[in-house]
Amino acid sequence: MPCSPAEIGSLFLFEKLSPEQLGRLCAEGRVERFEPGPVYAEGDPATCFYVLIEGTVVLSRRVGGDDVEVVRSSQRGVYSGAMQAYIGDRVRQVYNNSMRVTEPTRFFVLPADTFSAVMHEWFPMAVHLLEGLFFGSKNTQRTIGQRERLLALGSLSAGLTHELNNPAAAAVRATATLRERVAKMRHKLAVIASGPYDREALAKLIEIQERTAERVAKAPVLSPLEAADREDALSEWLDDQGVPEGWRIAPTFVQAGLDVGWLEEVAAAVDPDVLPGAVGWLNYTVETELLMSEIEDSTTRISHLVDAAKQYSQLDRAPYREVDVHELLDSTLVMLSGKLGERVEVVKDYDRTLPAVPAYPAELNQVWTNLIDNAAFAMGDGGTLTVRTARDGDRLLVEFRDTGPGVPAEIRDRIFDPFFTTKPVGQGTGLGLDISWRIVVDKHHGGLHVESAPGDTRFQVLLPLTAPAPETGPGTDIEETA
Repeated sequence: MPCSPAEIGSLFLFEKLSPEQLGRLCAEGRVERFEPGPVYAEGDPATCFYVLIEGTVVLSRRVGGDDVEVVRSSQRGVYSGAMQAYIGDRVRQVYNNSMRVTEPTRFFVLPADTFSAVMHEWFPMAVHLLEGLFFGSKNTQRTIGQRERLLALGSLSAGLTHELNNPAAAAVRATATLRERVAKMRHKLAVIASGPYDREALAKLIEIQERTAERVAKAPVLSPLEAADREDALSEWLDDQGVPEGWRIAPTFVQAGLDVGWLEEVAAAVDPDVLPGAVGWLNYTVETELLMSEIEDSTTRISHLVDAAKQYSQLDRAPYREVDVHELLDSTLVMLSGKLGERVEVVKDYDRTLPAVPAYPAELNQVWTNLIDNAAFAMGDGGTLTVRTARDGDRLLVEFRDTGPGVPAEIRDRIFDPFFTTKPVGQGTGLGLDISWRIVVDKHHGGLHVESAPGDTRFQVLLPLTAPAPETGPGTDIEETA
């Protein structure tokens, strides 16, 4: 269609240009009329800069399998398309949204190369300022994002070392005690061997020792009242049989699941004068088994923590693969258990029938970390964190619900904005939720929503059960029309 310098000069974007500049725009650009339908698609190479002359334009972003409308306007002069052409090849030049028109619409269309050229020729200072703003904000966001991750890593490391310290210290303590008990057992065995035991009695005693070790491994869990009653009964029996320090031996026997009936078997196997020595020897056997169980529990706990850390960091794993979100959630909860402590009760409401989803697991762990950390901070002195998974149509829902005071309605629309934070100075950068949004929405084509009321705040992550092939190029930012 014919291009009129007077018409495009009436648009607010070009109203300050000279007649010569308007003439060049008309000479190198064009006016196009579009019938209702698409104009360009998100992700396509950004070849043109579009300025609305008349009609109605709608911009949308692809989220999962849906097109989400972000802008609708009939204002003359609004623009979209190759808005960053002046930066050149330093950024990926693609359309950051999809544009369609809902009625016959006219645009002034300028090729991206021409738009870049006139910006550099006519507004060199503005181009420098815009480039500085663009790359400066990118660098600032990247730097603060790295700091955010370092702070999170420091917090996770502190929690992990605290969790590792307890079982490690228990294993060291139990090992030292075990060495002492084994030495005493050797001494007691020498005393028994030199005593007046016939071969049958000694064989019976060894057989009782073997059965004792088996019973220790299967010891039942007693209530405090049951344990106290059984300790009293064992102490009385030991005192009646002349066994010294029965009050000290009885708790060990009770912990191992032994009772008076077992002691009667020991008494029947040996003479009364050597019963104290036999009971002492068996006491060392029980203590040894209990200490070995403690060492096993402690080292198993350490192994589980290391596995959780490996799962959390996704070492030796493909960056994009089918994952079970429950494994990711559990590893993140383990990593953050030091921060949650006893003040936060964690409730898992998992739907284990959910299938694996294609995802970047390490980045999803970052999302879980941000949301759990925010929930823990919001609950302050304590509360309940409920982690729920469910199916929501063709998507998988992961919900984090906390009992904190909630997010005020007046700031609810801003919490996903970069650098916006409600935490005190020094405790938050305002990038946690922004990073989470980009990971969930931009990278996984999912959704991230918040519902909040005092005592019931829910952050909901929706992930597609199926997804397109993973992105290989650099990420893109959402751009809105002016």
